[in-house]
Formats: sequence, C-alpha cells, structure tokens
Amino acid sequence: MEQKTARLTVLIDPDKKKAFETLCAQQDVTPSQVVRRLIRDYLAAHGVDFGPGGAKAPEAG
Repeated sequence: MEQKTARLTVLIDPDKKKAFETLCAQQDVTPSQVVRRLIRDYLAAHGVDFGPGGAKAPEAG
C-alpha cells in the first residue's frame, strides 16, 4: 500500500456511479481499491514506472 495519498476527483454519471458502488459492495471491495487497481494496471500496461520521485514514461524509440 502506498504511504502517502492524494485525492483524485472524477465526474461520473450518477447511474454509473451507483452501479459501480453496488458492484463493488457485492465483491466486498471499496470503489477506491478498484480505482487504485485500475490506475496501477493502466500505468503498467503502458510501461510507466512509478514510485518515489514521480512517474517516468517509457522512452520513445
């Protein structure tokens, strides 16, 4: 788990938000856990290294 946290505000359709929260509850995970996992997977899929000192995008070439 990360040591420091930062807030990310996302605007989403209310119906999608409710459906997302319901599904998360059914799967016994919090919406925050799911969003953090999605972000980690997205960064990894695009080869972005992240950690102390910020993110480093993959080098073009």
